[in-house]
Amino acid sequence: MTETMPTADPAFEAAYQAAQKSLNEGGIPIGAALARAGEVIASGHNERVQHGDPIAHGEMSALRAAGRQKSYRDTTLYTTLAPCAMCTGTIIQFKIPRVVVGEAETFPGEFELLRSRGVEVIVLDDQRCVDMMRAFQDEHPELWAEDIAED
Repeated sequence: MTETMPTADPAFEAAYQAAQKSLNEGGIPIGAALARAGEVIASGHNERVQHGDPIAHGEMSALRAAGRQKSYRDTTLYTTLAPCAMCTGTIIQFKIPRVVVGEAETFPGEFELLRSRGVEVIVLDDQRCVDMMRAFQDEHPELWAEDIAED
């Protein structure tokens, strides 16, 4: 099920801007932001290329930037791309109840697992995110394959 939300949401825009930052740094253009009560706590972007860190996905970067939180049960994680299995596991581990995703066309992610664990998933179908990822995947297929652990 795909629900449409206006993309003028400041937290989603923070995630999108983080993805653009990663792209401008020569990295993989995936950004994320963690929000509570509509306020952005932190944002981050995929830093695998920039830091040589295999687990530095966008969602992980945003959570790292947020630092320790007593609880995540009242937060929403915004991400420009459907979360992979690793990031999905982290969302489940910290009991983040809601994930807002820019797009799932270029990578399907783990929505079934998220939903099976009670996580609300909203997909925006944001064309900017689709275009950005599709261009990156076409121009850098080897980096994309590395990021999602494909041959």
